[in-house]
Amino acid sequence: MINTANVKNGVNVDQLVETIGHIQEQPDLAKFEFRAKNNWIDGGHCVSSIKGFYGAGQEDTTREETFTMECSHPQVLLGEDEAATPPEVVLHALSSCLTGAMVYHAAANGIDIEGAESTIKGTADLHGFLGLDPEVRTGFDGITMQLKVKSDATAEQLENLAKFSPVFDMISNPTPVKIEIVKQ
Repeated sequence: MINTANVKNGVNVDQLVETIGHIQEQPDLAKFEFRAKNNWIDGGHCVSSIKGFYGAGQEDTTREETFTMECSHPQVLLGEDEAATPPEVVLHALSSCLTGAMVYHAAANGIDIEGAESTIKGTADLHGFLGLDPEVRTGFDGITMQLKVKSDATAEQLENLAKFSPVFDMISNPTPVKIEIVKQ
């Protein structure tokens, strides 16, 4: 007898169900800590490196390579345009996480996703960042995402599944951020 995995939308549903069972039995397995190290290059150009994280009750050692990501600014914002801006990276993280959450939860619920693509935009007013108007936010004043999905599920079902996204939660709800400056 050949044992084939129960895969839906590219997600191994049997493994997902098994993971959920382990977390129900041992709630501490759900605790994760993700980390990044960022190095300033010059101007608004920075490079982050990401490798290790803590999850499933232990330090993860499965990653063989370190991931790197750069951020910069276009010339109109006094940069050299070496990479996407930090706000653009946030948009990438949000759209990727909303899509991924939808796909994983759809798989868990037996819903087929045949295709998905999105466009996302965030609007901002530099009066806040430049300190010209204390009433204007320094970050996005709004984000709009259009997610086109080929599926038999309703748009409402898919939206509810997408909202399981951790990044959606981080952006939609205040997340405590502590900044500690260490002088060298």
